[in-house]
Amino acid sequence: MGLGKDYAAQDCSLARALEVVGERWTLLIVRDAFYGVRRFSDFQAHLDIPRAVLSSRLHALTEAGVLDKHGHEYVLTSMGTELWPVVHTLARWGERHLDGGACRLFLHAACGSRLGPDGTCPECDRFVAPEDVEIHVGPGLGRRRDAVTLALREPHRMLEPIET
Repeated sequence: MGLGKDYAAQDCSLARALEVVGERWTLLIVRDAFYGVRRFSDFQAHLDIPRAVLSSRLHALTEAGVLDKHGHEYVLTSMGTELWPVVHTLARWGERHLDGGACRLFLHAACGSRLGPDGTCPECDRFVAPEDVEIHVGPGLGRRRDAVTLALREPHRMLEPIET
């Protein structure tokens, strides 16, 4: 018997969440939306993802209410921004256990402290909302040269659109 493509038989909140964000590429698209990527061409350039796959994932995220489409731009909804703790925690887990260091550093814009693994500011002792996070280049960043990667080398606030 083949492996199913969905979790329809599961009676679990995690399974329902995975129906929305569990496909390959989906969380990377959400991550890039937090970084300020908004246009189809920028998602494609930064992720090096096939056009058909990107189109399918953006459509699914829009249908699920994670992204809104405004003209030619995709923007996280309030539902989408609630995924920040998940995205941040998975990235920090990956840097601790799977690779050679942080590609991006996430700082509390108000005080400049690096966020802890749970998204809290160690100085202010509180969770930092994505719009109050500043992104900086980390020591593990690769050598990609696409326009989005180059734009993301400059420190900027999370969710603010990048200019490519």
